[in-house]
Amino acid sequence: MSCAEPRLVLLGRQGAGKGTQSNRLADHFGVMHVSTGDMFRTQAAQGTAFGLEAKRYMDAGDLVPDEIVVGVIEESMVPGGPLGGGFVLDGFPRTLHQARELDRVIAGFPLHLVIDLDVPREIVFDRIAGRRVCENCQRVYHVNLPPTHNWACDTCSGRVRQRDDDTEEAVERRLELYERETVPIVEYYRERGLLTLVDGVGEGDEVFERLVKVCLEQFS
Repeated sequence: MSCAEPRLVLLGRQGAGKGTQSNRLADHFGVMHVSTGDMFRTQAAQGTAFGLEAKRYMDAGDLVPDEIVVGVIEESMVPGGPLGGGFVLDGFPRTLHQARELDRVIAGFPLHLVIDLDVPREIVFDRIAGRRVCENCQRVYHVNLPPTHNWACDTCSGRVRQRDDDTEEAVERRLELYERETVPIVEYYRERGLLTLVDGVGEGDEVFERLVKVCLEQFS
């Protein structure tokens, strides 16, 4: 198996750093980073019916229904789509049903590795509830590390605000859903010999080095 085009899933609690690390892994291995959350937000910003419906669920801290999420992934299977070669999936699957549907969708090119990025609940709660995002360029800040001037983005001067799905109430709901809906996926992939646990606590570069190490060990 070549590590040049891995097919990976990155699991972990919301706020564990999956988005950042998935993007870095995708760049490192030269494959596509597939984030359903980004797909939903982009479509919502464009005002599409599909995107707005997904946003309604996310703003409430609820999981987007399986049929919507699976549809997005299946659309990526068209010729030349991101799932035609290597990829890093971020934010999918989130339920056992989605994991089984993913197996069906990618039956011709199965997963190489599933990584559970482990960060304790109390740490991710602080990360998410304190997160603030530029409305324009999407640069991420934190209440403890704000922009230089009056919540205007240091990069583009856009307004920096809390996302609707980052309120404390929504975060609590999302973490509860993770424990109930997503944790069973860990055992599902462990039983199939695909799962590796990686400590997600520490500086971003340290975590990234751990992730690359387990990938290279798997693909060697």
